[in-house]
Amino acid sequence: MKTSLFVLILALWMVFAMTVYTMAEGAPVDAAQSQIERAVVSYAVNGMRDEEALSALSSLDPSLGEKWMRIMDLWETPITINEELPDGLPEDDSLCLIGLGFQLNPDGTMRDELVERLKVMLAASEKYPNAVIVCTGGGTAADAPTVTEAGRMAEWLTARGVDPSRVIAEDRSLTTAQNAIYTFDILEEHYPQVKQIAIVSSDYHIETGSLLFGAEAILRDSHIEVVSNTAWHAPSGTLSKLFQAGALIELSGDVKTAFEIYYETYDIHELPPLHEQP
Repeated sequence: MKTSLFVLILALWMVFAMTVYTMAEGAPVDAAQSQIERAVVSYAVNGMRDEEALSALSSLDPSLGEKWMRIMDLWETPITINEELPDGLPEDDSLCLIGLGFQLNPDGTMRDELVERLKVMLAASEKYPNAVIVCTGGGTAADAPTVTEAGRMAEWLTARGVDPSRVIAEDRSLTTAQNAIYTFDILEEHYPQVKQIAIVSSDYHIETGSLLFGAEAILRDSHIEVVSNTAWHAPSGTLSKLFQAGALIELSGDVKTAFEIYYETYDIHELPPLHEQP
């Protein structure tokens, strides 16, 4: 672990301690957020629930405390990663397939990993031909700022026979947390029939994707449920628990701290410059 990461974790704990002091003084500013961050960072670092933080959060905001208890349950639940989508999912458009993007080459072309994910998506779309498809990912090409991951993904799928009316391009997001946030925005506003979603990505990314989409559903009180996944088996790649903690912190609204954690823990490929989205 990098020295600066130790400094980041120490800084977070200092914030938690300051919040406790502030609460004692009668001004609980951002107290709930502090307990959320303490809970997720503690679990990422120690592998154990911080019951004290979760209890404090529940005391401050019972509804929020209950939601983060459920998110912690979700985080602790092992996920089975599927080579293909299983039988028995909805045969109509209440099912949505979510394809998670991958950083583009500087010229805007797709990297091999994204193409491999799309091959898995194509197979899933053929097995469930009535499912809605969301391609999610924003502009990550250094030399082609108008090109997006979602746009390239949609083009690839429709060029191979997928009906364009099925395909939605969520082209604003730069992180997996933003994938979840902006996808839910689209589905809730324009596709209320969607009830279940399946995540499509690389195998090492499935746990993070499923966690974040599930957590976003909990935070929104959404009727949409993550029910399955299918993945390309990548030859390498990992995402740490601390990275996942950063993503959960982003979902909770603290984008600045989340990005600090990303830059310290991201171990797949370089991120483009990250900016909070409007």
